[in-house]
Amino acid sequence: MKHIIILGDGMADWPAGALGNKTLLQYSATPYMDRLARMGRTGRLITVASGFHPGSEVANMSVMGYDLPKVYEGRGPLEAASIGVELQPGDMAMRCNIICTEDGKIKNHSAGHITTSEADVLIRYLDERLGSDRIRFYTGVQYRHLLVIRGGDKRLDCTPPHDVPLQPFRPLMVKAEVPEAQETADLINSLIMESQTLLAEHPINKRRVAEGKDPANSIWPWSPGYRPQMELLSAKYPSVRKGAVISAVDLINGIGYYAGLRRIAVEGATGLYNTNYENKVDAALDALRTDDFVYLHIEASDEAGHEGDFKLKQLTIEDLDKRVVGPIYEEVKTWNEPVAIAVLPDHPTPCELRTHTAEPVPFLIYYPGIEPDGVQTFDEVACVEGGYGILKEDEFMNEFMKE
Repeated sequence: MKHIIILGDGMADWPAGALGNKTLLQYSATPYMDRLARMGRTGRLITVASGFHPGSEVANMSVMGYDLPKVYEGRGPLEAASIGVELQPGDMAMRCNIICTEDGKIKNHSAGHITTSEADVLIRYLDERLGSDRIRFYTGVQYRHLLVIRGGDKRLDCTPPHDVPLQPFRPLMVKAEVPEAQETADLINSLIMESQTLLAEHPINKRRVAEGKDPANSIWPWSPGYRPQMELLSAKYPSVRKGAVISAVDLINGIGYYAGLRRIAVEGATGLYNTNYENKVDAALDALRTDDFVYLHIEASDEAGHEGDFKLKQLTIEDLDKRVVGPIYEEVKTWNEPVAIAVLPDHPTPCELRTHTAEPVPFLIYYPGIEPDGVQTFDEVACVEGGYGILKEDEFMNEFMKE
């Protein structure tokens, strides 16, 4: 049996008064996810281990069955792996957002969803002006980039920028957790302030402002770590002789790299509501024809949640159902070799809060011959009654991969 996980990043949400006290999964039209829930089995999954921040790296590694206290090293090393930066002993990697500040506050974590081509010019400029034998900046995708500091101390208190929209940035700058890390914290904070001086006058930002767009006028490094020691997914689950990851997000591709999954780049994949769903589905189906396992990650709902946009998030959920889950199910149900399908978010990103939370997420598992559990719809409330109950750690992957 082949296996595919369809991950709707940040798709889970809270009940909202504007939606009749329904969640967006309850409110949205999701006939295919509901059908798979009726034909399959459901439950809830704790994706954020105790003591961990509810970041996408934590949640997606948990979905894949990894023991976070043993393998977690922050987002930075995962971004590095996806970009192709080989970390050396002593290298500390950090996710480096390029953000928009205004009146001393973090206006948004994405510099108004700056394009990769624009950001590449800015990141190269910063590397030229601020880089050294010890400090290097690397371009990622859109607003998500990489900072590597040789000899950096990762014992830092860093605030994810998407957690603090519209808050003053200075109190949120990097703090040392131990005295030995103070030099690293001071270095990073100086880079933040220097970047603001350099970026304010850059022609790209002057043009963006003239066009009514948010300028990309500051860096914001966070989630530091060293190269992780992750077991290959094939070693954990012998049926995964060959697997693939499909995502527009470097972070997810980095997890796939360390898990031993090949990365499939998809033309038109943006990580936003306008991502090329059809190309991602085609790539996933092509991979399933040759591989045993596919991890298909769709970022759009998470970004809509961060923007606090209910209508946009509803659109992303309905697009996931209509343009991803439906076409994949309709195709694989005709195959001779059965395919197991799992659908779930990694964490909630409630529109009212505009950041991640750590509540358990709903999930469904379907494959031909599975015994249904009686749940009729796929959402946060219905799945409480699911046959799997509430799972944690590697229990979801163990259930999914046992067939």
